[in-house]
Amino acid sequence: MSRVFKWFNRQKEFEKAVENGETANVKFTSFYADALKRLKKDKVSMFCFGVIVVLVLIAIFAPVIAPYSPTAQDYAAVLQPPTKAHLLGTDEFGRDILSRIIYGSRVSLSIGIIAQIIASFIGITLGSIAGYYGGIIDSIISRIMEIFQAFPDLIFAMALMTFLGKGLLNLFIALGFLTWVRTARMIRGSILQLKESEYVEASRAAGASSFWVIMKDLIPNCLSTIIVLITLGIPNAIMYEASLSFLGIGIQPPTPSWGNMISSAQTFISYLPLYSIMPGVAIMVTVIAFNIFGDGLRDALDPKLKN
Repeated sequence: MSRVFKWFNRQKEFEKAVENGETANVKFTSFYADALKRLKKDKVSMFCFGVIVVLVLIAIFAPVIAPYSPTAQDYAAVLQPPTKAHLLGTDEFGRDILSRIIYGSRVSLSIGIIAQIIASFIGITLGSIAGYYGGIIDSIISRIMEIFQAFPDLIFAMALMTFLGKGLLNLFIALGFLTWVRTARMIRGSILQLKESEYVEASRAAGASSFWVIMKDLIPNCLSTIIVLITLGIPNAIMYEASLSFLGIGIQPPTPSWGNMISSAQTFISYLPLYSIMPGVAIMVTVIAFNIFGDGLRDALDPKLKN
């Protein structure tokens, strides 16, 4: 809805300037520039954004940051407590826990991002079609969404992974199919409101095709909603991946994953508690950072909250 909001904001500013006799000094800003200003004022959200940036940099430069290879085994240093050589200790195969946590960030972030890309593509496509065409098409797509929502998320993900088989690619697909419904519902609702707008009617009157109207007029004006949905969907995907890996049907050893590290550490939790605590802390920090930043981004992109 950026174009509508941009026009509305400019009209309000212009009317206020006219009342004060300051039309010569009016400076118009874009909707997203205003949203960025509001977001910068939210110190907690910006701090969480910094945490996300650090996590992304850790994932990218894991080979440089990690002191050891995540799969290197040292049977002379099995289940060691924290030392100078191994700051968080070692696991049951003598692998450095810190290195595996660092490399595990690659798995968690990539799964969260790619799963949301898949979910967004499916959700935006079906939600746009349902909202724009309505009628029997809307009814069919809505019934499909209700079927997907009828199953508990984790059980549905487990069923998909059992059917598709273990593996990183199948995990991307399973989590993408798991989280598309919320995106589709939100986009459908936005399209239902926007398709009656004057600029959409103008495009139709000019002879624009339905594909053009959806791609050029409707979806771009849902961009703020899409950004927020992706930001809030990434931590959900990370949690689902950790849960599936913990249950043994997600990322398989020796590939490091925060979820399978916690699963492997169950046996040794009383002897070496850091083995399970630190991957859990990594999941907690990542999920909280994305959720708080997503909430701040949603508030910043909501024009109703503009002062």
